Amino acid sequence: MNLTPDNLTAIALSMKIAVTATVISLPFGFATAWLMVFKPFRGKVLLEVLVNLPLTLPPVVIGYLLLLLLGRNGWLGGLLASVGIELVFTWKAAVIASSTVGFPLLVRSIRLGMESIDRQLLEASRSLGAPWYDTLVTVILPLSLRGMVAGSSLMFARSLGEFGATIIVAGNIPGLTQTIPLAIYDYASSPAGTSMALSLCLVSVALSVSVLFLHEVLAKKLEHGG
Repeated sequence: MNLTPDNLTAIALSMKIAVTATVISLPFGFATAWLMVFKPFRGKVLLEVLVNLPLTLPPVVIGYLLLLLLGRNGWLGGLLASVGIELVFTWKAAVIASSTVGFPLLVRSIRLGMESIDRQLLEASRSLGAPWYDTLVTVILPLSLRGMVAGSSLMFARSLGEFGATIIVAGNIPGLTQTIPLAIYDYASSPAGTSMALSLCLVSVALSVSVLFLHEVLAKKLEHGG
């Protein structure tokens, strides 16, 4: 397997983006799932629709909407530009794109974990006078770990394979924003790049298998701990 320095950079950047997107999204995903499962409020259906919307929209549409939002003419992009922060066509934009696309998978997994919690445990915690935040930290959080691991694994793997939204909002700049899928796209469009595209495909498969294997190992350890 022959990998060029640009290929190695693309692999490292893909890992960096996937890890950053997952770490940043995890607390927001946990909070969103907690609201959906344990907090009755008006407009919950609307929240569920908004959270799951990226699953139904084409990634290119998501990327274009992010470009309108984060570009210099967008209200958020203009605001950030006024304080010297540029996001579009940087690796940070790729993180935002990956977070947006993978967030529904993260929330859904955590939510399933929370929904499986025995409500009698929560009632026992409340009957002992524990405030809501104590119940959250000592009961809900530990019993949601399997869902969090599953959601994080899915989001990480989804971020590694993100293409449509990333190429719109971050571009395909070798060494700066080019990830594994974008590099494969470049090689696939050239007859001479078949072997390099295949090499990166094998790397992508190896990374995905490693993530799934790690997920299974962690899930079994958590099940044993439970």
